Amino acid sequence: MVDLELDELKREFLAEAEEKVQEIASTLDGERSPEALERLAYLAHQLKGSGGSYGYQKISTDAAEIEKAVESLAAGDAAVTGAIEKHVTGLREEIARRLAELGK
Repeated sequence: MVDLELDELKREFLAEAEEKVQEIASTLDGERSPEALERLAYLAHQLKGSGGSYGYQKISTDAAEIEKAVESLAAGDAAVTGAIEKHVTGLREEIARRLAELGK
């Protein structure tokens, strides 16, 4: 695979990652039903795996921290909301940085 093809795949991943991060942020601002928390964990899990696959360790690490925090949130620890928001910010910054590197 030539670099141009890989760069295009990375752009697609980052665009999808932006959408997932936006959904995570929106869900945090909404209801905290078991279904909503399950969706948060699912989105974070997807970002964790895919980020690592594309070599974006920071995306994978922040997503793993969100996934872990959502488990605590589901167990009733509302104090982790700030940590999730911090990692959402980190994800947004990293995605923007990586897109800029690819020349979006």
